[in-house]
Formats: sequence, structure tokens, C-alpha cells
Amino acid sequence: MSLDRISLCGLRVRGRHGVYEHERRDGQEFVIDAVLGLDTRSAAASDDLSRTVDYGALAERLAAVVGGEPVRLIETLAERLAAVCLTDPAVQEVEITVHKPQAPLNQAVTDVTVTIARRRA
Repeated sequence: MSLDRISLCGLRVRGRHGVYEHERRDGQEFVIDAVLGLDTRSAAASDDLSRTVDYGALAERLAAVVGGEPVRLIETLAERLAAVCLTDPAVQEVEITVHKPQAPLNQAVTDVTVTIARRRA
């Protein structure tokens, strides 16, 4: 059976993540996409929020991680965000993309992203 998807895209949060001291001092905007894999049939049949993911509450939890304790790598940030998503009992798998559009590079780029996929053990 294939899982259903709930996507939360474009969550913009200021964070202080990065390898360089100025990134951790000054901060910058990060953009988060989370694609959740779950079975939504029970929620749809009952029209009951408690049987699915409350994506408003999830957005708050993800924003708290991005705005919280700094990490050096966006790979680490992505891992922490995936773990938050998998604490919801309805979520069986998650794909997280962390966008760092203001990454300090010597070349002009529109965005730098890291995407990871994790599943419930």
C-alpha cells in the first residue's frame, strides 16, 4: 500500500546555523519543506483532526527547531527536523528539504538545499 502525502512547503524561519561565525552571530532566513507519508483514510472517514497530522502545530515545532540551538551543518538541521516529524504517531516517513538561500558563497546561486528522507524504524 502506498502512503498518502501531506506537504508543508516554504516555512520561513530565521536561524543561526552555519559553519562561519558571522552566520551564527547574525543569522539568516531558512526555508523548510516537509513531506509527510501517512495513511489519511481514517481521518478522512471520521473528519477528525486527531487521526491525522495537525500541520499548524507541526509548523510551530519545526520553527522552534530552526530558530533554536544553532548547528554548523544544514544536514544536522534536516536530521533534527525529520526527527520532530517522526514523533507524530501518524507519520510513517518524512522527506525534509532545508533551503539556505543566503548561503555565503563566492559564486551567485539562487539556493542551496539539503534533502533527506527518513522512515519510522
